[in-house]
Amino acid sequence: MTSTLEQRRTVTGPKTSDAPGGLVTPRLELDVARAVESYDALTQVLPGTGIHYAVKANPHPVLLRALAATGSRFDVASPAETEACLAAGAVATDLVYSNPVKRRSDVAAAAAAGVGLFVVDSPEETRKVAETAPGSAVLCRLVTSGEGSDWPLSRKYGCSTDQGVAVLRDAARLGLEPAGVAFHVGSQQRDPLAWRAPIEASARVFSALRDQGLHPRLLDLGGGFPARHEGAAPALHRYGAAIESFLTRSFGGYRPETLVEPGRGVVGDAGTVVASVVAVLQRGDVRWVYLDCGVFTGLVETLEEAIRYRLSTPGATGRTGPCVLAGPTCDSADVMYQHTPVHLPLALAEGDELRLESAGAYTTCYSTVGFNGFDPLPTVLV
Repeated sequence: MTSTLEQRRTVTGPKTSDAPGGLVTPRLELDVARAVESYDALTQVLPGTGIHYAVKANPHPVLLRALAATGSRFDVASPAETEACLAAGAVATDLVYSNPVKRRSDVAAAAAAGVGLFVVDSPEETRKVAETAPGSAVLCRLVTSGEGSDWPLSRKYGCSTDQGVAVLRDAARLGLEPAGVAFHVGSQQRDPLAWRAPIEASARVFSALRDQGLHPRLLDLGGGFPARHEGAAPALHRYGAAIESFLTRSFGGYRPETLVEPGRGVVGDAGTVVASVVAVLQRGDVRWVYLDCGVFTGLVETLEEAIRYRLSTPGATGRTGPCVLAGPTCDSADVMYQHTPVHLPLALAEGDELRLESAGAYTTCYSTVGFNGFDPLPTVLV
């Protein structure tokens, strides 16, 4: 325990005396204990379901070690994520390799490390796994609409129920275990009812496979559990109750094992991006606030204003007004909120701190190294 606490005091990233406490901005302040609390909350509302933390959301090694020690399993999508989980104390059999389309060498590396469960969504990828990781188990990913989510995942991956049956039948023919079905209802999903249609579709796939003499056993319910971003979302227990109801109704006595892949739902509320105001400019009738953090330095999910973080300005208070929020790079796409402006204090000025709350997920991992000479977002463990 002592060593873990000592590790949590460490700082990943540069320091400077120009920021409060000698810490540079922008930075992500990450509370690992808060992430573990969110993991525990998910285990309470989804009893009996395996919780596989989606490493892509935030791969900080201290976070991975803390989750592994708590009993978390992991969802990985690359060799680097696989290696990070194993280094954190996870065992390979607790990993699901969820990227449906992957390099052959990546499949081989995962299999060599002991990973035995892969997600596919096409005949081509099924053959690739069979040739590169023979004897493995596979889940076939079904397509979903993504309706109700702030960040839909509905086009790049997934197949129809009929295609899913064919893929899993081919998997069995190729010597793989047709373990079951996977889907994802979209990130920051605000509607617990979004799980109903894909669970019903999954049950149809399971039934068709049983009719053909196969024995699927596992249903991957994906992620989608929300963080406290701008706008309301139902309480977590409502998600658990809805999923339980849909599973009972759709599968009856043939209920499969289940797992989920939360990323944002575990680490989102555990992080705060701390930025500094670079400039406040009046351009015609529009006030522009420029930060030292933007789309290419941690806030990629603000593209098209998909994810709207809650904002606070500890050093500036008083009357507020609308403004456009922009990042520091020269790219014209580096604007976070313009079509729906944010309201910030009129007293906000250069050098003031702005905090983006519930930003622990998909910030440090999507920072672009060297874009316009700006460094990736560093992490401070608090």
